[in-house]
Order: sequence, then C-alpha cells, then structure tokens
Amino acid sequence: MDIPSRFSNHTRTIVILLLTLTSGLVLTSGLLTSASAAKTNGTSIFTTYELGGNPFVVGNSVGTVCPNTVGTCTNTEGEPAIRADPSGNFYGSSENVFCVVDRQCGGTFAWRSTDNGNHFTTLPLPDSVSTGSNGFSPAGGDTDIAVAPVRNNNGFYNIYVASLATAPPLANVYVSTSHDGGASWVLNPTGATIPVDDREWIAADGANKVCVSYHAYATTNNIFVDCSYDGGTTFTQVANAFDPTHAFNALYNNEIGNLAIDPNNHLIYQSFSSIANAGEETCLNCSTHVVWIAVSIDGGISFTDYQVYIKPDVTVGYGHQFVNVSVDQAGSVYLVYNDNHNMFYSYSTTFGQSWNGPFRINSSPSNTAIFPWSSAGPAGTLDVVWYGSSYYDGVNPPDSYPMTASWQVYFAQNLAATTPNSKWSQTTASGIVHYGGVCESGVTCTGNRDLLDDFGVAASPTTGFATIIYTSDQYVNSANEPAQPFGSGGGCTQSSTNSVECSHTDIAVQTGGTSLLSATTKHHFQITKTDFEQISNNPSLTIQVTNIGNEAINALTAQISGLPLNLPWTPALSLQPGQITTATTGALPATLLLAVGTIYTVTITANLSDGTTETQTVSAIYTLGAGIGL
Repeated sequence: MDIPSRFSNHTRTIVILLLTLTSGLVLTSGLLTSASAAKTNGTSIFTTYELGGNPFVVGNSVGTVCPNTVGTCTNTEGEPAIRADPSGNFYGSSENVFCVVDRQCGGTFAWRSTDNGNHFTTLPLPDSVSTGSNGFSPAGGDTDIAVAPVRNNNGFYNIYVASLATAPPLANVYVSTSHDGGASWVLNPTGATIPVDDREWIAADGANKVCVSYHAYATTNNIFVDCSYDGGTTFTQVANAFDPTHAFNALYNNEIGNLAIDPNNHLIYQSFSSIANAGEETCLNCSTHVVWIAVSIDGGISFTDYQVYIKPDVTVGYGHQFVNVSVDQAGSVYLVYNDNHNMFYSYSTTFGQSWNGPFRINSSPSNTAIFPWSSAGPAGTLDVVWYGSSYYDGVNPPDSYPMTASWQVYFAQNLAATTPNSKWSQTTASGIVHYGGVCESGVTCTGNRDLLDDFGVAASPTTGFATIIYTSDQYVNSANEPAQPFGSGGGCTQSSTNSVECSHTDIAVQTGGTSLLSATTKHHFQITKTDFEQISNNPSLTIQVTNIGNEAINALTAQISGLPLNLPWTPALSLQPGQITTATTGALPATLLLAVGTIYTVTITANLSDGTTETQTVSAIYTLGAGIGL
C-alpha cells in the first residue's frame, strides 16, 4: 500500500491511514500515443516483451509462454519484482493493478524463466485461495519475491512470494511458498507477527530460512523483521529493526526500504530512510534526509542501526519508493537512493558499519531518476535500474510533471562499484512507459499512480546478464506487447493509453553488451564464500574458492589477519577450471583475538599450473551463530 510517513500534507495517524486505505482511489490518465519501443543507446542490449496473466478468468494464462505469436501474452499487473536462483533461472511476481484501483482483486501473479529470461511461463497464482473465485483474492498488494540460495530436500530452490492482505486491508502479510519450482504453492496468511502492516519485503537464506520485513502501524510505524526456519510455514522469530539507541526512527519518521540477506555470511540488512536524531522529531520541515541501514549479525535476533548518508539539507527526502540495498558476492553492501532528481549510491566494505558516498549514478538524458532497484554480482559489480525522464525544471516534483515528460526504464552498470567515482555505463532498456506526472506517495497519491511504486532487476549468476521486470501504461499493440482486452473499462485501447486500463508488466532481457561477470575474466579464481561464525562458543570459518580461469590451481595457501591458516580443502587440489573447493575449520591461529562483530582480513594465494601465482583478499566478519537453523 505504501503509506508515506513524514512528508508534509500527509496524515500521521493510524485512524486516518486506515480510512485512506479503505476509500477508493482516483487515478488521472493521459491520452498520448506511445512511442515505439526504443531498445538501446549504450553498451547493453535489451529486448522487451509482455507477460501473460489474465485475472478476470480463473486459471487463465497459467502455462502461457511469452513472448509468443498468438497474442495471449497480455496482463493487468503492476509493481513487479524479480529474482534469480543460483542455477540462473529467473522468477518474477506482480500484483493485479485492479486490486489497487477498485478492490476487484485477482491476487498476485508469478512467472518463471529457464532460458536466461528469453521466455517466461505463467505459474499458478501464489495466493492460491484466489484460484477459487473469479476476480477476488484475500491478498495481492505490494508483492515481493525471494528465492532460496540452497536447494531443498527435493532438489528445488524454494520460491517465496509475499503480499499484503487486501480483505481486510493491512490485516497481515501473506507468504506463499513453492517447494517445486512454482508448480504449486502453500499459503501462510500470517507472515507478520504484528498486525496492521504495510509495504512488506522478503529475503531468503539457506534451504528453508525466509524473513519478511514490514511497517507495523499499530506500533507507531516500527519496522519489524520476522524470520521462519521452516520454509515460511511459521514465523517464530521477531525483531525490531530499530535498536534502542535509535528508537526515534519510529513515530512515523521513517520510510521503509527493502530487505536483503547475504547468503554467504548470513548477515541481514534492512534499509530505510529517516531523520538524523531525536531532536528532529519536532522539526516540522525535516524530511527523511538520512539513509540508514539496520544490520543483524545474529541471524535476525537483533539489529544495529548505522547511518549511510546524512543530507545537510533537512528538507530533502530519500523516502521516494524506495531506498534499495543489495550485497555482492564478496560481502560489500550497496545502498541506492534518490532525491526526486538524481540517483545516488553508497557502498560499504565493512558489512554496513561504515560507508563511502554518495556517488551519482544517472546522467543525461535521464535528468530525473526515480524508483531505484539494484542487483549485485561478483566483488565490486552492480546493476541499477530506475524510471528516468529527460524532463527536469528544478521546481516541480515528478508528481507535477507535465504531459510532455516521458519516462523510460534506465539501466546502469558499474564493474568497479567499490572504487570511489568509478564509471557507470547507462542505457535505456525500454520504450516509453508513461507520460506526465508520477506520484510517489503510495495510496495517498492525488496524481497519477499508473506505475505504482517500484519495479526490479536481477542478474543471472551464470551469464551475468540482467533481466528487468517493470510496469508500462502504454498502448503498444505489437507482437511482443499486445494490447490486453481486459479491464474495468474496456481494456487497453489507443484512446485509453497512459491510463491504468493499459497498465501491465513487461520484461526487458539483456541480450548483449557487458555483464556483471565481465570484471572477473582478469582473475584466475574467485572467493565465492566467506562465513566466519561463533557456534556454541566455538569458531567456525568456511571459505569457498571457484576456479574461474583457464589454468589448474595446484595449491591454495591462506592467511587470516596476516597469520598462517591451514585449511582442509574439499575436494583436494588440484582444482580444475570451473571446479569449486570448500574448506571449513575451527583450528584458528592461537594468537588471533576473536570478538563477535570484528572484521578480519582473509588472504588466499593460488599457485597455478603455469607456474604463476595470484593473491586475493576479502573481509570476514565474526558473527554470532548467524547460520543456526539453516
């Protein structure tokens, strides 16, 4: 639902918030004709197409493969999310826009791609109760999706789709789990422990651990993180993302961002924007001018809050749907955020404890950049997407942009993102998706909300190429993007373009250019996992190395904080190109001083079959049993 918390002219009481939710929404629309789908103007190449999903006929579109030549790839969904599993399969979800507009809910739709995003198949609806009724579901709002990084006992990666309750509104968070690749779903209608919830996010760890975060309006807008260790069946672990020192972030002072879990060291990151200190609680013109990250090093039992960036101008807000966190394979953390004009990012190589930035991402012709999402890959690599417009007048927010302002999906990539002021490539990944104003105030919007509040990108771990899932309200009616005939007012036609009647979910799949794996070609090996935990008062260090070169690795030597470290590699060396070896040990150097929360340097040197050597260094944080239960 995305209810804003601290912006001027918006309500701050629970009663009025709930009244707003139960009232009807009025969306403005334009009547401009869509431009044809421009694809590229940079180093990355994208192909776009529409997904299948008709909520007005029960079971319609399930099994439909898109794109196709028979015109069945149409949908009425928006505000989508996307993730990739370790094998390179993509999973997407999106909510029925008519659930948002006039309460005629058709639930959440989901899709799967097994060919690098070139085709997506419509899965059964995750909100399985909705399959028993035409055009109604008890859930479907603010969808988010997560995929487990480890296979379950049946050989599948668990898929999780979270959505808000819609009947009644905000009652709870629904979590649907698929144990069989999306062929079927198990629905849990009580994913949130605290009732009266908004804007949930979801992230997965291990084979069966999944956590959801959400705004709890009944507790003055705290952000809670609930975790399940049984694949979403029960959520028994609850923690407030605001630590006692930073309790002032509640009291409707914050805007929630997404949730992320590092699958290697199991740290949990909850992003948000808020005020700077308790003294600003009574500041009438203070906006969410501080970007924050809440970090858990004990698996979500408790959190510590760190300031990422403080904007000196307190009137500038970063709660623009939404600040976004992602983590690369080396454990570096990225926060992406915007001020209604430019897109920025900050990065941390200290597991969120200290930050570098902000650094600007967007450049002309994207003079305005909103709705960020990011996907990180190998060490120092990052993809970022946003809705961008060439329009910017320095006065009006995007909500008040004129109908001459056109919006497209922008894609930017950085292969050295942990280097200050490093270079970003930028390209357009779609044709025009909207004209005019774009409201960012959730259900309290008085302007156009056709694009809803967010969209997403995921990078394949096998190819490094990106797949973007996004919303468009344009009448295109091409082979790849046919005009859907369904809706509350006659479907999408040329006369209803740029309105909610034409809102639908599209895919932009990268088919060429640089990928997040391009930066790794200069290396012979990659440290793909570093997990350092205290378990039952004993240390346990796990390191995984992958040979990404063309030479065999005959030997691997290691150090921790400059001290020699003996590791039992399994399988034993030599390590051939493409192979992986892992070592776990509790036998650490006797002089190594251990303290939970301390960061240690791990150095690995590889002796290659051609007689050369290569050394790489990563950081490892000593966590408190974060992997227990995985």
